[in-house]
Amino acid sequence: MAGLPGAPRIRSSSPGTSAALPALDGAFLLSPLGGLMVAQAVLGLLVWALIADTTYYLHAAYSWVMFVSIFFWILTVLFLMTYLLQLQMKFYVIPWPLVLMIFNTVATVLYVTAFVTCAAAVRPTSWRQWDYNRRAAASFFACLTMIAYGASTFFSFRAWKGLGSNAATSQVTDHA
Repeated sequence: MAGLPGAPRIRSSSPGTSAALPALDGAFLLSPLGGLMVAQAVLGLLVWALIADTTYYLHAAYSWVMFVSIFFWILTVLFLMTYLLQLQMKFYVIPWPLVLMIFNTVATVLYVTAFVTCAAAVRPTSWRQWDYNRRAAASFFACLTMIAYGASTFFSFRAWKGLGSNAATSQVTDHA
């Protein structure tokens, strides 16, 4: 099977070389930032899936909610994969704690606007009851997503400032 054209090629590495594949960082998922990123991805997916299942295109307010939820869902999944695969170690020039703090701050602010917009646009006298239920649920999950991004902003600020660690150890990084 190894000789088939579509089969993956297995390369053996000598003991002195490092593997080309990135390793999964399971400890990141257990950290507050990792757990919150997973929660943001799941909750953000629920927000845009619930809105997408309605006639959102008839209401301009829901287009903004869709944009915010899909945009930050994609970026959150990309950041989650970056940290889970430890790709931030390969791009050590980028100040990742600062980038993550700015991302979470912007996401929190824009999710506040999306939550308020979504909640204000829900009309209990909708002629389609299923639209009302999905929009109300999307408002609830947008609120939870906003809270998750707010908590991530707090934890990413602490990571950026290096609170809880020694100032000397926060300045030294291993780039090898």
